[in-house]
Amino acid sequence: MRKISHYFTLFLLFTTLTAYSQTQSRKTVSFDKDWNFLLGDDHDAMKVEYDDRRWQLLDVPHDWSIAGPVDRDNPTGRGGAFFPDGVGWYRKAFQVPAADKGKRVFIDFDGIMANSDVYINGEHLDHRPFGYVSFRYELTPHLKYGEENIIAVRADNTIQPASRWYTGAGIYRNVRMVTTQPTHIDHWGVFVSTPEVSKKNAKVKVQTKVVNTSSSEKQVRLITEIQDTEGKKLKTVENTQKIAAGGSYDFDQTTDVKNPKLWDIGQGNLYRTVSKVFIGNEEIDLLETNFGIREFRFESATGFYVNDRNIKIKGVCLHHDGGGLGAAVPLKVWERRLNLLRDLGVNAIRVSHNPFSPEFYELCDRMGFLVMDETFDTWTAAKNHGEEGYNLHFEEWWERDTRDVVMRDRNYPSIFIYSIGNEIRDNLDSPEGFRKYREQQDLIHSLDPTRPVTMGLFRPNTQNVYDNGFAEMMDIVGQNYREEELVAAYHQNPERKVLGTENAHGREAWLILRDNPFMSGQFLWTGIDYLGEADWPQISHDFGLLDRIGGIKARALERKSWWADEPVVYAVRREDNLGGGELVVDWTPKDFDTYDVAHIEVYSNTEEVELFLNGNSQGVKKVPADASPVRYDVTYERGTLEVIGRNKGKQAAVHTLKTAGKPYAVKLETDQKEIENRYHDISHVKVYVVDEAGNRCPNADNLINYEITGSGKFRALDNGDRIDHSSSKGVRRRVYRGEGLAIVAATADEGSIRIKAVSKGLQPAEIVLTAKPGNER
Repeated sequence: MRKISHYFTLFLLFTTLTAYSQTQSRKTVSFDKDWNFLLGDDHDAMKVEYDDRRWQLLDVPHDWSIAGPVDRDNPTGRGGAFFPDGVGWYRKAFQVPAADKGKRVFIDFDGIMANSDVYINGEHLDHRPFGYVSFRYELTPHLKYGEENIIAVRADNTIQPASRWYTGAGIYRNVRMVTTQPTHIDHWGVFVSTPEVSKKNAKVKVQTKVVNTSSSEKQVRLITEIQDTEGKKLKTVENTQKIAAGGSYDFDQTTDVKNPKLWDIGQGNLYRTVSKVFIGNEEIDLLETNFGIREFRFESATGFYVNDRNIKIKGVCLHHDGGGLGAAVPLKVWERRLNLLRDLGVNAIRVSHNPFSPEFYELCDRMGFLVMDETFDTWTAAKNHGEEGYNLHFEEWWERDTRDVVMRDRNYPSIFIYSIGNEIRDNLDSPEGFRKYREQQDLIHSLDPTRPVTMGLFRPNTQNVYDNGFAEMMDIVGQNYREEELVAAYHQNPERKVLGTENAHGREAWLILRDNPFMSGQFLWTGIDYLGEADWPQISHDFGLLDRIGGIKARALERKSWWADEPVVYAVRREDNLGGGELVVDWTPKDFDTYDVAHIEVYSNTEEVELFLNGNSQGVKKVPADASPVRYDVTYERGTLEVIGRNKGKQAAVHTLKTAGKPYAVKLETDQKEIENRYHDISHVKVYVVDEAGNRCPNADNLINYEITGSGKFRALDNGDRIDHSSSKGVRRRVYRGEGLAIVAATADEGSIRIKAVSKGLQPAEIVLTAKPGNER
């Protein structure tokens, strides 16, 4: 064996973060390094004496399915993007110091896909079918202190088709080991709320559950410090309580924060509580909790408010994959994606249709995004192309899974609402349908009374939910698509608070949100293209504002003209002659000989626009009040297309497109030249095929050969092409519409990372990055 050492007003939202540093009382260490992996099944693999020396050595997070091969006959089918299914085993050897004997040792998994079984020294700990849930197991009774221990994990994705979208496979999220004293703060045991908030004062309430697993009663003192956004101590609250052996106690502590900096959209102001547990004068536990102070509410007549400011929720739905990365997605990828979406005017995210990783919510906290947190895509009724999914487990597991989701996620400032289902096919016009909804909503309210609950209703009129009392049971009435029905449902009962939980990109849906004060917001399907839910030979569908590598589509520019605060103007054209084909953001036809008349759409939030072709005006036009595009039909000419948007006669925005010449060279650009040597930091290296003047060639599909040397490696190659089946884990991939993406990670704490891109007949390109130390949480 290889040895490897209610409800509708939320005044405060927050996130509990373990102190990822080693203290005298609590140790939390990353458990991501040095796992042995086997793709295949071996029922002896949980045994301590099992020989795993031939297994692959790797780090997690790890998604083995994304390596492919893509095959039309793979059982995952269209939902799983035709990627492979199977069983994967992970094993890791580790030691626990003899000095830790008598303490409690836990292992925390942020997510295993799916149907996981975990073993410690041959003993089975438990089984979890839901691949999106975080969970903890205690290792204490099974450990050998000062000796080698073996943890083994089996993840089974053979029960297919299990999902309508790509899930990934394996230990695809982070793992941690936590060591505490017998008396300690319980898992997810800190809960912060504020019953009162104003600009002058916030009342902060901290609820802390302390457990005593020792054999004797303990006199416990809990000290909670409140720190401001810069780490300065503001207040200290102290309470003492006797806790019986094997018992627990829920502390309630309340204090004030004067003149708080409010958490808001785009303003991730985070305070912190530091919870310290003492027995006598000895500190036996410490836990830090970030939180943000803010008020929000829904009003039936006027929609949604943040900090007493009426706003529209301008949201997008997202699936959890990262394109060529699969389900194991470094946080830097999400940071780039969210920045791109924010530039389009997006202020909210719906996690679809399952909980995301903890660090995703932490990122939304810091960036100031609203989040709809969603539990399940199905209850008991199956859906097409996901017949073997969570519907098989709902009755047995919904309560435990929901409890774990809410206990973990109730602490994130970004989350403003929970959704307990998406287009549920169970009969909602029945006592059973009422019961299933009510039980989930009641459980969430008991665990987190600070946030409302909704669901994405599916064709509600066919299930009679607007007439049978079901909608009145919901905190917030959420509906997918059919926006006119939701408007009618509001007018049927103006006491209802309504929200579009999933919406199309079209202008009609936007106008319903824009022109109806009672409409709280909408969530577009989707923000970014995702793997799965696509018919062969496609592996992803064209639903996003952005493609898989962050390329901005024409519909995204139109959306920005509706959602952005600053003046914008953009010109796009129909790809084919006389108005045929897709809308594209370029001035380079595929066939110059047959492209005679260009049909152009101009998107702008200015008062008027003027289009120029090679300096010649094509006319000034007013921007319609109904948000429709300004249209021009022009005889095509090579050269420069420019559109200017004006307010009160003055230029406010401009957009220029240029005809590209023949492909001449490869060009590389990066979003950061220094990469920390840790999992969650990467560099996005954009790859372009350009003409001699440096213009992107939008019709190029050249095969690029990538080379990397020095202190780095490729995490993935991608191009956004929905029918490209080549592996993202290789060193060759074509560009799509003249673009590609290499995701690069550091492999050392220092040194250069040299990347070269070569393509036959083109000038090569080279870029040098730098590795630097990074502390992995």
